[in-house]
Amino acid sequence: MSTLQTLRFFATPEHECSYLDAEKARTLFVDPQADIDADIYAQLADMGFRRSGSHIYRPHCIQCDACISVRIPAYEFQMSKSQKRIWNKNRDLTVESIAPRLTDEIYKLYERYITDRHADGDMYPPSPGQFCGFLTDSNQQSQFHLMRDADNVLLGVAVSDTLQQGQSAVYTFYDPQHEHRSLGTFAVLWQLMQLREQRGGYLYLGYWVKQCRKMSYKARFYPLERLEQGVWVRVGDTERQESF
Repeated sequence: MSTLQTLRFFATPEHECSYLDAEKARTLFVDPQADIDADIYAQLADMGFRRSGSHIYRPHCIQCDACISVRIPAYEFQMSKSQKRIWNKNRDLTVESIAPRLTDEIYKLYERYITDRHADGDMYPPSPGQFCGFLTDSNQQSQFHLMRDADNVLLGVAVSDTLQQGQSAVYTFYDPQHEHRSLGTFAVLWQLMQLREQRGGYLYLGYWVKQCRKMSYKARFYPLERLEQGVWVRVGDTERQESF
């Protein structure tokens, strides 16, 4: 069994940054052959690591620190007025949690989302193999949270990992035709409410890049904590507002 002390890490060469134009990025990966149990995974999450399929990674850029690991303490979270409106707007939805799997219904929704929202990124074009490599291939305790309307139509899927200290929001995809529902924000709110009801802890949101507009929604959650030199600290109101 691996421990933090025995884990090996590998850094990639520089590559195009997914968040900032004209920037180069490097990524630090945990040895994919390592046996990562729930305890080590929890410790890695607290060190700013994320999961993509079976790969656990974090940014490792030499001259840039724009990617900030953030999390929300569930018991302290307070909905803003706009978040309450989003919550109420989606009260007609039901959410079912299942083990990760590839179904025709789920994949078609994923395909529509990637094609509509990320046709200019490295996730396009989508394929069943890419879907599985990204969202179902994992040794961690993961779930798909299926969001359905009153007619049982699948509108969105939130993917998350259970951590000893809370939950990690891995990815969310939804029907682009229902943009008015703000399903990405609703998925975060739903996961926070589940944590509060069940056991508390933190919801890890991955990386917040203040200069990236697609990530500005993360700064709208309060309170928000950021990882700074190995310590989780509260993000100030001024810093949050600067990203809006």
